[in-house]
Amino acid sequence: MKVLIIEDDALHRSYLNEAVRAALPECDAVTESENGRLGEVDARKLRAEFVVMDLQMSERNGIEAARTIWRERPDTKILFWSNYSDEAYVRGVSRIVPEGATYGYVLKSTSEERLKLALRSVFLESQCVIDREVRGIQQKGMGSGHGLSDAEYEILVDVALGLTDKTIASRKKLSLRTVQNRLQQLYEKLEVYQETGDDESRYNLRTRAVAVALMRRVLNASAVERAERDFLDELN
Repeated sequence: MKVLIIEDDALHRSYLNEAVRAALPECDAVTESENGRLGEVDARKLRAEFVVMDLQMSERNGIEAARTIWRERPDTKILFWSNYSDEAYVRGVSRIVPEGATYGYVLKSTSEERLKLALRSVFLESQCVIDREVRGIQQKGMGSGHGLSDAEYEILVDVALGLTDKTIASRKKLSLRTVQNRLQQLYEKLEVYQETGDDESRYNLRTRAVAVALMRRVLNASAVERAERDFLDELN
């Protein structure tokens, strides 16, 4: 059994290395990668089946690296180990997991014993392990009436890219009316309303929606950068 660790902090890599060896006596080799881009290279070279990785890294973040790894080997088991439980990260991971794939998402604040349990559960027992706090974000953001649906989230990202209603409609193969209806739903869920003062509107609703989403950490720069690359790829 060979495990690949992808983490840009040297102390965290050392901690993970010790945790992997303690939790998995079956493991006969541990390889460390210093960032997401090198992690993709090492995963390809090693034909990695078991990966532990951070989400926020230099060079290439964990979501991008995991998407590449899963695209090439969808049966790879990945345990995400992160400081972040923001909805943007949780949703970003959920959107790239291949159907039937085994993965985990635990926070760096979790105990060492919990981390070891997650390693064994994901890698040996093929069980998906999600920290309670992360699971709560999933349910709040994607399962409740107040959270954004995937369709609404996609509209939000397109608005953050600066796309017009017409471009969004063409890209998503939707009617212009459908796009506008989803925008209204988005505004309501983000509690973005038109306010007036001195006979003028205070807000541009599209810009305000993006600002509120960023402040609430529903959206982050990584999600927008990823969407920008996808959009440019579509154009090419």
